[in-house]
Amino acid sequence: MPTAYTKCFDPNGARYGIPTFPWRMAPDGYATRRQLRARGLRPGGQPIAAQVMVFNRRHGARVAFLYRLDLAKPVRPMTSRKWGALALAMLARRTCPRCLLDVGYCIPTSHGICGLCLAAEEQRAA
Repeated sequence: MPTAYTKCFDPNGARYGIPTFPWRMAPDGYATRRQLRARGLRPGGQPIAAQVMVFNRRHGARVAFLYRLDLAKPVRPMTSRKWGALALAMLARRTCPRCLLDVGYCIPTSHGICGLCLAAEEQRAA
């Protein structure tokens, strides 16, 4: 095995505290949160069972936590109240605080106002 793989290979957890595997080399029966979600599952309160690790020059060590598939629970279904709360939250993200209009897109947090208000403000400043 190359050196990068030997840094990441710790199947009994002696070095990192939990079993650690190189990227794309985790054994069957484990999945990340995204992989669980794609299968319609959630961790369900279980602790982190293992991790996959990769080293690169730019970011150093990167880790993805793994959960056991046999302990995962199904995703809770969305209720009508949750759908309503989500719709109100999205409406708040689309409403400009200055002109109070629903602009049809999520307002960037870097500006905090819609494009029309931003253009008017830049024009006033010039």
